[in-house]
Amino acid sequence: MSDQSGCLIFAHRGANREAAENTRAAFNKALQYPIDGIETDVQLSLDEVPVLWHDWQLEKLGYPGKCIDDFNFAELEQMDFSGYSSPDTVPEGALSLKAFIDSYRGRCSLDIELKSRDGESQQRLETKILQMLAIIGTSAADGVFISSYSLPGLIFAHRHAPDLPLYYLLSGHHTQADIERFLTNSPGANLHLPAGCRAGKPGMKDYSFLAGFCLPIDIHNEAIAKLLHDNGKGVAVYTCNSVEEIQKALDLKVNILITDYPQLALQMRDS
Repeated sequence: MSDQSGCLIFAHRGANREAAENTRAAFNKALQYPIDGIETDVQLSLDEVPVLWHDWQLEKLGYPGKCIDDFNFAELEQMDFSGYSSPDTVPEGALSLKAFIDSYRGRCSLDIELKSRDGESQQRLETKILQMLAIIGTSAADGVFISSYSLPGLIFAHRHAPDLPLYYLLSGHHTQADIERFLTNSPGANLHLPAGCRAGKPGMKDYSFLAGFCLPIDIHNEAIAKLLHDNGKGVAVYTCNSVEEIQKALDLKVNILITDYPQLALQMRDS
């Protein structure tokens, strides 16, 4: 059997199968297991407070067509972000990134996903990142890092926090060739950036600042694992929920395994 002890198990949005995702209840339940980390999602309220929430809309909470950024944080605190999961849950208002960091930093590693939706202005994205960095800090400490599907967002974050680990989130359509272009800085990598977005000086195509890549378990394979390992990049995979997916991640010796079932992943890793 391959050595799997180096794989860190992260609870996806907390123990989201036991409590409403991205709530204190979910995070506290996750910490009842010997997990290594928690993954969460950050958006920005109307008054520019970083708030934990995954979905683009608040339909689950009874506000169809409304988003986090339609409300000030004080209004979001008055909403019930946990009741949709079960009528028996204790009501919880929106949890700010600051409250999350203050409560959970140092207790486990934290994967803070920067959310960026279609149509969001560059100014709004940059404000969100600066607000996040003001809370998280700008250096690598206590196992805290930022991940995002927004490469321009990660480039901007790196400019303001060059020592903070940043992971680029890949989607199911990405291939090994895409990853190779990011690693070799070939012209093809620019196809993934809007016009004018470049790392470093204009015209440069340097993505070496990325600490690693976070990819769907479906597209991960031995060739990609070797490619990233040989280039010194961290490998995180999401969302490993079946026995087969968890075992695949362990066999490929990923650095971080993100799952809705942390107790199962821990049991398989440590058995």
